[in-house]
Amino acid sequence: MQAAEQVVLVSDDGTPIGVAPKATVHDGATPLHLAFSCHVFDEEGRVLVTRRALAKSTWPGVWTNSFCGHPGPGEAMEDAVVRRASFELGIHTDRIALTLPDFRYRAVDGSGIVENEICPVYRSDLVGDLRPNPDEVVETRWVHTAALRTAIDAAPWAFSPWLVLQARQLY
Repeated sequence: MQAAEQVVLVSDDGTPIGVAPKATVHDGATPLHLAFSCHVFDEEGRVLVTRRALAKSTWPGVWTNSFCGHPGPGEAMEDAVVRRASFELGIHTDRIALTLPDFRYRAVDGSGIVENEICPVYRSDLVGDLRPNPDEVVETRWVHTAALRTAIDAAPWAFSPWLVLQARQLY
């Protein structure tokens, strides 16, 4: 039997202060915890955006960055990025690079669920073919960053709040 996924709870300065089950931490009073986002690029310089599965508890069906996740207790962030790339998109990543080390955000979903994360942002290059996990991703698109920024500026409500904030800093 596999243990329930844990998230790392952190203080305001990012110091780990405990752990909690991922399944119970996201609610109307979500504690600050550690996460990451990753933007995957192809050989043409396009970035992968994904549409969150409709069964996701937060922001179902919205477009977001390539993938996100939470490092487990004691797990190196880069190892968590590799693990989540495989789980969510069925891919391997190459040249993982930290692009926004101090990114953090708090956002409230229409259902009242809060995301409250210290969330370093990475970029990586695609290795292999996409095999999205349908429990996580319902649709994918490769887009040029300028086109993504134009779409976000025109209709920010169609994208996850973390992608909106990240793209405005990155692109």
